[in-house]
Amino acid sequence: MDLLEYQARDLFEQFGVPVLPGRIATTPEEAVDAYAALGTDLAVIKAQVRTGGRGKAGGVKLARGADAVRATAGEILGLDIKGHIVETVMLSPGADIADEFYFSILLDRAAGGFIAMCSIEGGMDIETLAVERPEALIKVDLDPIDGITGAVAADIVTKAGFPADAHAAVGEVLTQLWRVFKESDATLVEVNPLVRTGDGRIIALDGKVTLDTNADYRHEEWDSYANTTGDTELERQARELDLNYVKLDGSVGVIGNGAGLVMSTLDVVAAAGAELPGSPRPANFLDIGGGASAAVMANGLRIIMSDPQVRSVFVNVFGGITACSDVANGIVNALEILGDEARLPIVVRLDGNSVEVGKAILAEAAHPLITVKNTMDEAARTAARLAAEGN
Repeated sequence: MDLLEYQARDLFEQFGVPVLPGRIATTPEEAVDAYAALGTDLAVIKAQVRTGGRGKAGGVKLARGADAVRATAGEILGLDIKGHIVETVMLSPGADIADEFYFSILLDRAAGGFIAMCSIEGGMDIETLAVERPEALIKVDLDPIDGITGAVAADIVTKAGFPADAHAAVGEVLTQLWRVFKESDATLVEVNPLVRTGDGRIIALDGKVTLDTNADYRHEEWDSYANTTGDTELERQARELDLNYVKLDGSVGVIGNGAGLVMSTLDVVAAAGAELPGSPRPANFLDIGGGASAAVMANGLRIIMSDPQVRSVFVNVFGGITACSDVANGIVNALEILGDEARLPIVVRLDGNSVEVGKAILAEAAHPLITVKNTMDEAARTAARLAAEGN
């Protein structure tokens, strides 16, 4: 579960991580009241949505004075940022930023452990930094029991190249962020930027936290997040249908069975799209698990095809307990259920249990929207090409 920025700020504050004061508002008038409560001259007004690129989309702005705050909040509220409608804004005082850093703690599933990542070049797209200048981003494996002790924090700030006069203050914040990560059962705690102000203070200026929902039985306080999910309308609809769906910013709809397979599918679609005009990317994560019935498949296809950004759909299934023949029947019957609602090309890749029977079912149906490919890479390339042609 991803927290909104103001929720991450509040969580940091509970653990002693230095943050700026913050107030939230859902209307322009509430924003004016929040501005008055902060008692600041310059206010930063930020859209509260679970997606990146807020600044470029006009979701982060500065304002001075009540009238400017009211107008600016009105501009941001209701804004569509990558399919996320802004319902809440957070106001905080402007900061006197001298330096911007980056720090995160995350669960490394591939390595089966925790790692800390740190850079003295914060405030920018960390993915871009990792690709263009990987030497500027250090990675440190963390002991799952000890985590970030004083000694580990000192090692991190030294390796990252922090100014010597900032070592002690930054190191203390890193140990506090480890407590947030461990005691909150998080899989990600990220601060970008972690700043040093003109008077030498270290402040977590923008935080991102992902909580492990497998641990929700230990955290009754998480119930308070239920009504502020930040989901898109399609995500809300999918949740009501018991679909494991997350909207992304792309044009290739993805359906698979099993989270691991779906994640791999997102990667191959992104790689295939990078070679094409417009660079088509995955439009969603949708894991149907073991349920490939006509109803489940129809619900999944309906949700995906309701996304106006989607231009093609990639159904990628490995038959295990669920046979490929059942999946194929589910797809064919789903298209019958959807009728005219089915409007986009669907690329299907089946493998595993009863794969030949499944392919035969799709061949016999001969539906004009369906294209069957034998490999995941080939299917991803086809789906990406169809998406590029549909733009």
